[in-house]
Amino acid sequence: MKNTLLALLLLLPAGLSAQRQTLSLNGVWEIDESLGAGDIPAAFRHKAPVPGLANLAEPAFPDVDRFDSFENIRKKVRLKALPESAMIATVGVPRQNRNYFWYRTSFRAPAKKETAVLKVNKAQFGTAVWLNGRKIGEYLGCFTAGYFHLTQAIQWQGENTLIVRIGAHPAALPETAPAGTDNEKLKWSPGIYDAVSVFFADNPVIESVQVAPRLATSEIVVQTKVTNHGKDRSFALRHKVADAPESAEKLTLKAGETRTVVRTLKLANPKLWTPETPHLYTIETSTGGDTLATRFGMREFRFDTATKRAYLNGRPYFLRGSNITLHRFFEDPACRRLPWDEKWVRKLLTEIPKRLSWNSFRFCIGPVPDLWLDIADEAGLLIQNEFFVWEYRDQWDTEELARQYTDWMRDNWNHPSQAIWDASNETRSEKLMQIIERVRGLDLSNRPWENGYNLPAGPDDPVEDHPYLFSRLGRGFEIPELERMTGAKTTNSPHPTGHPVIINEYGWLWLNRDGTPTELTKDVYARLLGPIATAGQRAEAYAYYLGGLTEFWRAHRNAAGVLHFVYLTVSYPGGYTSDHFRDVESLRLEPNFEDYIAQAFKPLGVYLNFWQPKLPAGAERSFAVMMVNDESSVARGRLALSLVGGGGREVAAAQKPFLIPALGQQTYQMTLRVPDDAGEYWIKATAYPEVGTPTLSRRKFTVEKR
Repeated sequence: MKNTLLALLLLLPAGLSAQRQTLSLNGVWEIDESLGAGDIPAAFRHKAPVPGLANLAEPAFPDVDRFDSFENIRKKVRLKALPESAMIATVGVPRQNRNYFWYRTSFRAPAKKETAVLKVNKAQFGTAVWLNGRKIGEYLGCFTAGYFHLTQAIQWQGENTLIVRIGAHPAALPETAPAGTDNEKLKWSPGIYDAVSVFFADNPVIESVQVAPRLATSEIVVQTKVTNHGKDRSFALRHKVADAPESAEKLTLKAGETRTVVRTLKLANPKLWTPETPHLYTIETSTGGDTLATRFGMREFRFDTATKRAYLNGRPYFLRGSNITLHRFFEDPACRRLPWDEKWVRKLLTEIPKRLSWNSFRFCIGPVPDLWLDIADEAGLLIQNEFFVWEYRDQWDTEELARQYTDWMRDNWNHPSQAIWDASNETRSEKLMQIIERVRGLDLSNRPWENGYNLPAGPDDPVEDHPYLFSRLGRGFEIPELERMTGAKTTNSPHPTGHPVIINEYGWLWLNRDGTPTELTKDVYARLLGPIATAGQRAEAYAYYLGGLTEFWRAHRNAAGVLHFVYLTVSYPGGYTSDHFRDVESLRLEPNFEDYIAQAFKPLGVYLNFWQPKLPAGAERSFAVMMVNDESSVARGRLALSLVGGGGREVAAAQKPFLIPALGQQTYQMTLRVPDDAGEYWIKATAYPEVGTPTLSRRKFTVEKR
């Protein structure tokens, strides 16, 4: 089949003589299925987008995505939704009559080169490749790029038929290879879910380039891996980046030799990459036979245990943001083609986060297509990138796992948005600790690692905390207790540590997009609102309490980052969590959520430390207003406190000037007299800065007659 959507991109960096030609194979492919691993279909009767998922095939395949994982079956047995006899010892049980999907397309090669390499950016579950009837190879990774050398099978004149086989479910992989573990996924979506391309080059071929900034000396360390697939040859390895002279070095490689070369380049007055000013550079690398353009940013990111802070480019920096669980969103009926729609992804990662003052995301338990990190680089987001592990399986081969973590780092280490390597979610495993120790030195930028509920792997690594207070509402936790709490690390993260803390999950207040509680929050809303609350009442309560919790965790300054859970995920009956979109296709947020969260995450943070449901009429009351300043400049202005009754009528007010040091915090006590009239009231603390927009914190309460 000739794919008319193929695009031939000729990448010829200015001033460099070498030329790599890259052919995009993205488009509509043919697809069919089989039970056996070697049963190439005789006919391909369906079509599906690449990148995309097999559940987008037309005509549709029955029961695609249906797979019961070990973790989900175990959870249902524990909840007595399944009998003990349902427990299994394998990775899971397929609920479909297939084990593999086969994708087919065709392409024409450009003028003959010495090498041709297929790159499948990401596919699950596992990848095997045939070209012109000849098997090229297999790759077990589901979250990293697979490379396949096509040179011996390619036809330089005429049509080439390419077939890619993937597993239809996680059990298609050997149990020794990770296919993702998630206690809450109900479906498992196979597909070639990232870009596919073939690049053509002469020798020596550039295997990879890693760029690591050194801000103190205005330099970059450039690590280049090159391979000579041809005869012995000498060549000049060249690097060129704006604001720096070209670097050239003479090398000789024997036939079949691979070499890694490290060089340091000086930049003149480099522009730093930050979320506020995400400046990007491009370095062009050439061997005379191949070229590669690599984008990077001049930024350094680390944590410090002594101060329990994150540092961006040498200065304390507070992370504010949320989570995206894309592989759960793959289950969503509304998912369709959205994750590969660049306009949609840009709005998701750029426009909305800026409105909400977010500078950070955790890409939670599962990777995203490369496009997402490219956009994050441009948008100025700091990403906690999490490998797809939630609980360790002893069947995994540690060598295979270490290879995949290595490939994952290789795929992402040039992104300035890639700030934190996250090995797992809520997982305890010494084996993962050992793997981190093996691979972390490969990253020349020495990014920090976070690893679930393990102790930190390095002296300045952060730990995650998931303080789900509302999961204990009425059973050990009452909301007014927040007034006496300090925001310290909780025991939900089950180990003591003085390391920096990232709160990247909190709330336990999820609602489905239609306003109904999720499986985890039915009891919570019954306790908060009673049994007959409307969807609108639940949505307002969700936003109200989530906004207050966000203010609380930020105000106490015990966390280097506060990232709420969850911005984008699956939403359907039977799900455990959900997101905040009224319409996910148009990315229209639930209005109450945007109202409260846009205030709670402002860099000038205000937290009214008041959670009493009732106050006696006529009483004098002192209220504590905690303020934080995430900016690197002093914040000053006027702090106003007011009591507001029905119809928006102000019944009491006080004000005073505020001054918050750069990156600092301050608490102000202000006294108001509670009204004599019984009824429903709001108390509002509003900071009016000299520069910028006001920040509002608000609580509601009832006045009762004495």
